[in-house]
Amino acid sequence: MSKATSLYLARQVRQAEAGVAAAEATWQEARAAEQAYRAQGTHPRGRPPAFAARRQAALTAVAAAEVEHQQAQTHQTEARELIRALGQLYHPYDLASGQAQPVAAVAARFEALWQQLQRLAAAVDLPARAREHLAKAERVTTQLLATLAFVVASLQAKVEALNLAPELEQAVRTQLVPAIYLERVATRTGDAAQRHALQALSGQLLAPLRQGDHPLQRLPAAERAHIEQVATECANLFQRSSSAVEGRNGQLALFHHGRHRLSPRKLAALTAVHNYHIPRPDGTTAAERLFGRSHPPLFEQLLDHIPLPPRPRRRRPPPPRAPYLMPMAA
Repeated sequence: MSKATSLYLARQVRQAEAGVAAAEATWQEARAAEQAYRAQGTHPRGRPPAFAARRQAALTAVAAAEVEHQQAQTHQTEARELIRALGQLYHPYDLASGQAQPVAAVAARFEALWQQLQRLAAAVDLPARAREHLAKAERVTTQLLATLAFVVASLQAKVEALNLAPELEQAVRTQLVPAIYLERVATRTGDAAQRHALQALSGQLLAPLRQGDHPLQRLPAAERAHIEQVATECANLFQRSSSAVEGRNGQLALFHHGRHRLSPRKLAALTAVHNYHIPRPDGTTAAERLFGRSHPPLFEQLLDHIPLPPRPRRRRPPPPRAPYLMPMAA
């Protein structure tokens, strides 16, 4: 989806910016021409140039270019928000409320977002190749929904296997598992505000379970630990993946992405490695064959001329995690 929209919409924004700059330059030229004409002491006979009409036409062109630029930026922002909304939607639990999302509701929201993307594609006149990328991404919706349905069924089976009372089973399914899942999502979130919000929501779901009068706290410690272990397994059932980093095709795509359009610095380094390090079957390098004599090993030369890197920063061990069902102090 990003490949289908980001490049084309960014190009439209750049073109609109260039249009605004060109229109403003035309307006400045019209003003400069009028000022130069009025600064002249004498003027030729006849009607003077229509400077007012030229200035008005230039201002109209500037306004139209600014409107086009604003529309291009709006389309770019809308596409980013829709893609972000699709990513936030693909979870078994709602990230805003912590409640389980029925598969039918997720399917309806997917359909609404795809319709918005299709309207945006028509509004910006995406090329055929970009529309093919969008259609390919939309076809994956069936697999995404099937994954959610599998996770929901597996989670239900694991919780029912605990043979808990209805009240305890409801608490595990609607509070404990969502809280652990939200904590997992928070650790992978780069946005600080969203991370804090998810952590706060996870704490709100866990707070009632940690009260001393909750039925879970009346269970033996070993049974509580077992329930927490099963709930953690349930929260880890849903794993989001990306074809950009998985599989042979993804690895080949990343390899190609990292090797094409070499910078001059990387090209010089690869040239040095080719000339002074890579040998032929007879053991000679390209530099040895060119100059007719041997040279010091490349790695030893690097050690002599490049300072050693500093010691890595000492990593602090993560703090020990308290059990989710630890009772709160009175």
